[in-house]
Amino acid sequence: MRVGIGYDIHRLVDGRKLFLGGVEIPYVKGLLGHSDGDVVMHALADAMLGALALGDIGLHFPDTDPQYKDISSGELVKKVLTLVKKRNLVVNNADTMILAEEPKIHPFRDKMVETLSKVLNVAKDRVNIKATTVEGVGSIGKGEAIAAYAVVTLGREEVDI
Repeated sequence: MRVGIGYDIHRLVDGRKLFLGGVEIPYVKGLLGHSDGDVVMHALADAMLGALALGDIGLHFPDTDPQYKDISSGELVKKVLTLVKKRNLVVNNADTMILAEEPKIHPFRDKMVETLSKVLNVAKDRVNIKATTVEGVGSIGKGEAIAAYAVVTLGREEVDI
Protein backbone atom coordinates (compact mmCIF):
# COMPACT_ATOMS: atom_id res chain seq x y z
CA MET A 1 0.00 0.00 0.00
CA ARG A 2 1.13 3.54 -0.77
CA VAL A 3 0.02 6.68 1.09
CA GLY A 4 0.23 10.31 0.00
CA ILE A 5 -0.75 13.63 1.52
CA GLY A 6 -1.68 16.80 -0.32
CA TYR A 7 -2.35 20.41 0.63
CA ASP A 8 -3.43 23.49 -1.28
CA ILE A 9 -4.56 27.02 -0.49
CA HIS A 10 -5.88 29.76 -2.77
CA ARG A 11 -7.03 33.33 -2.18
CA LEU A 12 -10.69 34.20 -2.59
CA VAL A 13 -11.27 36.96 -5.16
CA ASP A 14 -14.14 38.73 -6.88
CA GLY A 15 -15.05 37.76 -10.43
CA ARG A 16 -14.37 34.01 -10.19
CA LYS A 17 -16.68 31.03 -9.69
CA LEU A 18 -16.07 28.90 -6.61
CA PHE A 19 -15.32 25.24 -7.24
CA LEU A 20 -14.67 22.78 -4.41
CA GLY A 21 -14.47 19.03 -4.90
CA GLY A 22 -15.57 19.44 -8.50
CA VAL A 23 -18.80 21.18 -7.50
CA GLU A 24 -19.67 24.78 -8.32
CA ILE A 25 -20.76 26.44 -5.10
CA PRO A 26 -22.81 29.63 -5.21
CA TYR A 27 -20.75 32.27 -3.43
CA VAL A 28 -19.78 35.91 -3.90
CA LYS A 29 -16.13 35.05 -4.56
CA GLY A 30 -14.09 32.31 -6.18
CA LEU A 31 -10.59 30.91 -5.81
CA LEU A 32 -7.76 32.60 -7.68
CA GLY A 33 -5.68 30.19 -9.74
CA HIS A 34 -4.29 29.36 -13.15
CA SER A 35 -6.84 26.52 -13.37
CA ASP A 36 -10.29 26.77 -11.78
CA GLY A 37 -8.53 26.94 -8.39
CA ASP A 38 -10.31 23.92 -6.83
CA VAL A 39 -8.16 23.33 -3.73
CA VAL A 40 -9.80 19.98 -2.98
CA MET A 41 -8.91 18.58 -6.40
CA HIS A 42 -5.40 20.05 -6.18
CA ALA A 43 -4.83 18.47 -2.76
CA LEU A 44 -6.08 15.12 -4.10
CA ALA A 45 -3.78 15.31 -7.13
CA ASP A 46 -0.83 16.12 -4.87
CA ALA A 47 -1.72 13.26 -2.52
CA MET A 48 -1.80 10.77 -5.40
CA LEU A 49 1.47 12.12 -6.81
CA GLY A 50 2.99 11.87 -3.34
CA ALA A 51 1.90 8.24 -3.01
CA LEU A 52 3.61 7.60 -6.36
CA ALA A 53 6.72 9.61 -5.35
CA LEU A 54 6.29 11.73 -8.49
CA GLY A 55 6.55 15.28 -7.18
CA ASP A 56 3.59 17.63 -7.15
CA ILE A 57 1.02 19.21 -9.46
CA GLY A 58 3.25 22.25 -10.06
CA LEU A 59 5.81 19.93 -11.63
CA HIS A 60 3.26 18.14 -13.83
CA PHE A 61 0.92 21.06 -14.60
CA PRO A 62 2.93 24.30 -14.33
CA ASP A 63 1.03 27.57 -14.12
CA THR A 64 3.25 28.86 -16.90
CA ASP A 65 1.70 26.42 -19.38
CA PRO A 66 -1.24 27.98 -21.25
CA GLN A 67 -2.90 24.59 -21.83
CA TYR A 68 -3.85 24.52 -18.14
CA LYS A 69 -5.32 28.05 -18.04
CA ASP A 70 -8.83 27.83 -16.55
CA ILE A 71 -8.84 24.01 -16.88
CA SER A 72 -11.20 22.06 -14.67
CA SER A 73 -9.10 20.70 -11.81
CA GLY A 74 -11.01 17.44 -12.18
CA GLU A 75 -9.23 17.02 -15.50
CA LEU A 76 -5.89 17.36 -13.70
CA VAL A 77 -6.91 14.68 -11.22
CA LYS A 78 -7.91 12.40 -14.11
CA LYS A 79 -4.47 12.91 -15.68
CA VAL A 80 -2.81 11.97 -12.38
CA LEU A 81 -5.09 8.93 -12.13
CA THR A 82 -3.66 7.69 -15.45
CA LEU A 83 -0.23 7.68 -13.75
CA VAL A 84 -1.74 5.61 -10.92
CA LYS A 85 -3.22 3.13 -13.41
CA LYS A 86 0.05 2.88 -15.39
CA ARG A 87 1.64 1.48 -12.23
CA ASN A 88 -1.18 -1.08 -11.87
CA LEU A 89 -2.50 0.68 -8.77
CA VAL A 90 -5.97 1.83 -7.74
CA VAL A 91 -7.26 4.37 -5.26
CA ASN A 92 -8.40 2.61 -2.11
CA ASN A 93 -9.40 5.62 -0.07
CA ALA A 94 -9.44 9.41 -0.32
CA ASP A 95 -9.97 11.55 2.78
CA THR A 96 -10.17 15.34 2.48
CA MET A 97 -10.46 18.28 4.85
CA ILE A 98 -11.64 21.71 3.67
CA LEU A 99 -10.66 24.72 5.78
CA ALA A 100 -13.01 27.67 5.23
CA GLU A 101 -14.90 30.20 7.32
CA GLU A 102 -17.54 30.40 4.61
CA PRO A 103 -19.42 29.30 2.65
CA LYS A 104 -20.82 26.41 4.63
CA ILE A 105 -19.67 23.17 3.01
CA HIS A 106 -22.19 20.72 4.48
CA PRO A 107 -25.00 21.42 1.96
CA PHE A 108 -22.61 20.45 -0.88
CA ARG A 109 -20.82 17.54 0.80
CA ASP A 110 -22.81 14.69 -0.75
CA LYS A 111 -22.49 16.15 -4.26
CA MET A 112 -18.72 16.51 -3.74
CA VAL A 113 -18.43 12.88 -2.61
CA GLU A 114 -20.41 11.77 -5.65
CA THR A 115 -18.30 13.87 -8.02
CA LEU A 116 -14.98 12.77 -6.52
CA SER A 117 -15.99 9.10 -6.56
CA LYS A 118 -16.69 9.39 -10.30
CA VAL A 119 -13.43 11.23 -11.02
CA LEU A 120 -11.39 8.75 -8.95
CA ASN A 121 -13.38 5.77 -10.26
CA VAL A 122 -14.13 4.44 -6.78
CA ALA A 123 -17.24 3.72 -4.73
CA LYS A 124 -18.65 6.63 -2.73
CA ASP A 125 -17.83 4.84 0.53
CA ARG A 126 -14.13 5.29 -0.31
CA VAL A 127 -14.31 9.10 -0.45
CA ASN A 128 -14.68 11.40 2.52
CA ILE A 129 -15.17 15.15 2.71
CA LYS A 130 -14.79 16.98 6.01
CA ALA A 131 -14.88 20.71 6.63
CA THR A 132 -13.86 22.96 9.47
CA THR A 133 -13.35 26.61 10.22
CA VAL A 134 -10.15 28.01 11.68
CA GLU A 135 -11.97 30.11 14.28
CA GLY A 136 -11.14 33.45 12.64
CA VAL A 137 -7.37 32.87 12.59
CA GLY A 138 -5.16 33.90 9.65
CA SER A 139 -6.12 34.47 6.04
CA ILE A 140 -8.59 31.59 6.04
CA GLY A 141 -10.21 32.84 9.23
CA LYS A 142 -10.56 36.33 7.77
CA GLY A 143 -12.37 34.87 4.74
CA GLU A 144 -9.49 35.69 2.39
CA ALA A 145 -8.64 32.10 1.40
CA ILE A 146 -9.78 28.48 1.41
CA ALA A 147 -7.45 25.50 1.89
CA ALA A 148 -7.72 21.74 1.68
CA TYR A 149 -5.80 18.69 2.84
CA ALA A 150 -6.09 15.24 1.29
CA VAL A 151 -4.76 11.81 2.16
CA VAL A 152 -4.95 9.04 -0.42
CA THR A 153 -4.12 5.37 -0.19
CA LEU A 154 -3.21 3.41 -3.31
CA GLY A 155 -2.95 -0.34 -3.65
CA ARG A 156 -2.60 -3.13 -6.18
CA GLU A 157 -6.27 -3.91 -5.84
CA GLU A 158 -9.23 -2.51 -4.01
CA VAL A 159 -9.31 -3.72 -0.42
CA ASP A 160 -11.94 -3.33 2.25
CA ILE A 161 -10.68 -1.08 4.97
